Amino acid sequence: MTEQVAGAGEVRTEDGFDVARVAAWLREHAPDTEGLPEVRQFSGGASNLTFLLRYPHRDLILRRAPRGTKARGAHDMHREYRIQSELGAVLPYLAPMVAFCDDPDILGADFYVMDRIDGVIPRTDWPADVPLDPAQARRLCENFVDTLVGLHSVDPVAAGLADLGKGTGYVRRQVEGWAARFTNAHTDDVPALTDEIAWLLDHQPDDVANCIIHNDYKFDNVVLDRDDPTRVVGILDWEMATLGDPLMDVAGALGYWVQADDEDLMPLRRVPTHLPGMFTRAEFVERYCAAMGFEMDAQRWRWYEAFGLFRAVVIAQQIYYRYVLGQTTNPAFARLGEAVGVLGARLIEVVGEH
Repeated sequence: MTEQVAGAGEVRTEDGFDVARVAAWLREHAPDTEGLPEVRQFSGGASNLTFLLRYPHRDLILRRAPRGTKARGAHDMHREYRIQSELGAVLPYLAPMVAFCDDPDILGADFYVMDRIDGVIPRTDWPADVPLDPAQARRLCENFVDTLVGLHSVDPVAAGLADLGKGTGYVRRQVEGWAARFTNAHTDDVPALTDEIAWLLDHQPDDVANCIIHNDYKFDNVVLDRDDPTRVVGILDWEMATLGDPLMDVAGALGYWVQADDEDLMPLRRVPTHLPGMFTRAEFVERYCAAMGFEMDAQRWRWYEAFGLFRAVVIAQQIYYRYVLGQTTNPAFARLGEAVGVLGARLIEVVGEH
């Protein structure tokens, strides 16, 4: 337990829990968990809360839902636990699950514990002690895209997850659902985006397929090999995974993909997709669609680009809304209203090109 784990810091007061009680429960489910663990909290996430439990011979991860108002259907810890348990049997990027707990007397909410996947997690800035030249950055992007292709190629039946989604109509449900979430979380200091929402609803494409999608696939949700940081060894944060249209998964991923020439989006960058050698969004789409056999051109992709931007707007606005209501005191959320404005302006621009 000598090395520090990047991104893990002090537990915020509002997110604290009875460590002794959780440790006693954990001793019944996992070896090498004697005594009390050192507890740290990962600050990078903005939805479900993630904690590091450090024992002398083992590092574990605890996931639980945040306090405060929750979106309907979100933060289902048992669903998240089940997806990773089943998918881990057929895909080599899932952390081994340890145990799930639905006893409210332990932590006050459902939670689960899993092993920690050791490796490099790219966050806002690429780790200074991990070399990455332009050729490696390009190879990382290739592997990042190919890993997503691999996920989308998993047979849901073989994975035991055929019942995960709601069938066809995924695109429609997504547009309507994100539009409703934005309306419910809207604050007067951000744009209403009424015309843009109407355009997304009026021009939505049909589903192209129905497969297992991650729904939050980005660099800070993958773990890279320490010895070869171009290689993905883990995929994290499966809370929004479902059966759905794979192009919507790509659209969501590219909503976070700030490239080097995005002057307006650069202050919002959360992952290091701007580095020399990194794919542009167009290169990402081209490689992905070639591998999956989807016909695509720039004009057709613009709808998905707009949706990805709108989805990012709504995610930021929902978190900002919780901050405005005082349901979280995380200082990182204070400026998300400004982020909504910048992303909204880009969305207005993209929709206006049609």
